[in-house]
Amino acid sequence: MSTITEQALEELSPFELSLFLEQKIHENKNVTNLLNAGRGNPNWTAPTPREAFFLLGQFATQETLYGTGELTAGMIQSDATRGQRFVDFLANHPSKGADFLKKIWFSDNNFLGMPKELWLTDILDHIIGDNYPNPVRCLTACEAPIKSYLNQELFSNSTIPFDVFAVEGGTAGICYIFDTLLNNFLLNRGDKIALMLPTFAPYLEIPELPKYAFEIVKVQAKQTMVDGKMTYQYPDEEINKLRDSDIKAVFVVNPSNPTANALAQPTIELLKDIVSTDNPELMILTDDVYGTFVPVFTSLFSELPYNTACIYSYSKYFGATGWRVGTIAVAKHNLFDELIANLPKENIEQLNERYASLTADPTTITFIDRIVADSRDVALNHASGLSAPQQVMMVMFSLYSLLDEGQAYKAEVMDICRQREKLLFHTLGLQEPLEDLDTAYYCEINYEDWSRKRYGNAFADYLKNKWTVTKVLTSLAEKEQLMLLKANAFGSSEWAVRVSLANLATNQYPEVGKRIIRLTDSIRDQWMKTK
Repeated sequence: MSTITEQALEELSPFELSLFLEQKIHENKNVTNLLNAGRGNPNWTAPTPREAFFLLGQFATQETLYGTGELTAGMIQSDATRGQRFVDFLANHPSKGADFLKKIWFSDNNFLGMPKELWLTDILDHIIGDNYPNPVRCLTACEAPIKSYLNQELFSNSTIPFDVFAVEGGTAGICYIFDTLLNNFLLNRGDKIALMLPTFAPYLEIPELPKYAFEIVKVQAKQTMVDGKMTYQYPDEEINKLRDSDIKAVFVVNPSNPTANALAQPTIELLKDIVSTDNPELMILTDDVYGTFVPVFTSLFSELPYNTACIYSYSKYFGATGWRVGTIAVAKHNLFDELIANLPKENIEQLNERYASLTADPTTITFIDRIVADSRDVALNHASGLSAPQQVMMVMFSLYSLLDEGQAYKAEVMDICRQREKLLFHTLGLQEPLEDLDTAYYCEINYEDWSRKRYGNAFADYLKNKWTVTKVLTSLAEKEQLMLLKANAFGSSEWAVRVSLANLATNQYPEVGKRIIRLTDSIRDQWMKTK
């Protein structure tokens, strides 16, 4: 791999390095068995809600054809007899998707938030996609199912009223929140914010952009033992950094990426104490995308709803990265609205001017609706909102999870990840993590520590002095056709590597471990010859 210098390789981000190495591997015509365990894209999908989605689309198309021309169709209109046609249609298309839709239709629980006949008319119109999304924040027929899903899977069935904004995946949610915090003077260029590390790399990169230039306080998790099992948690002294009232906001990925551990309850209790005693105006932004992989998950949103905005994406859990579907959730009574209301008069006047095109009294616009408006530069607020068919797909995922079959799907997905983790850890001779807080979606391996335990201190010292983790990963790719991701850009240690447990076949994870061992054996053998 001589087309780029070693120094240039060292400066590449984890994702850029991975893309470069993958391209170089594919240029080699002798590639026979590439294993890319660096990618976070899952290799499973949820078929039942997808089948239901396409059945709905087929039925909706059929409903547009009544009394129309040969090539053109009409729009979905209210029809008192549609419910029976829907039931007949499902009976004529026997499948798991049809069974799922029948369970929703005939359920004693109204997951839909509105009369089912009205919901059906609206959801068919949305899946056809012949109208602009309205309301722009979240479609009425979609909001109740999405909220029910979030409440069940993330918010511990909280009774706190909240609003959701349907967005183009978690990445869009990240960008939208950062921009609205800045646009509304809740954060200003150069302000002090905290990042709980390790974290998804963009959370480290975005605050350093020139338009933000935030002063960053790092709150670092440490590897620790709980009940004889390894986990990554935050020491009290790290969390207590947040008692500094100059820290305006804290960003956390919970469960973490790449260490794949959820916050322990004692840490959550300490955060609650900090907010109640020392930093009541601390804004908390939590990204809970991996929460559905933890057996019993507690979101900061359910514990500190007043201070917290929550980002969630359906992409990993449902194998839906291509759909780009996610949410931002904010409690109806929240700190963000209070901080905006208490801004200096000059700032309020500027904001009134910014949002004047939306309403006669811009001061009544809530924080979450400001996020919606800012997502389309305010002027195009009327055309904002996630596409209607995407929101219907979110509804199918959400409703599916509220049923027993959806919970069985959850158990199967978690079992897939845990089996892969066990196979990899057994091959490498590593102890399995604490299961209660572990997603098993990724795992982080400290290559230096592992080498020290397996090969001894002298060899590990040699690695540390003569090699880098980038050089190790480059050699793994070139010699073993194995792709891993370096994790230092996530806020992990210099020698940490991320292994995705989501995107390879389960029986390939022992081979991942064998290739790591085989390369390290060869490095050790070469070192032995120089002694």
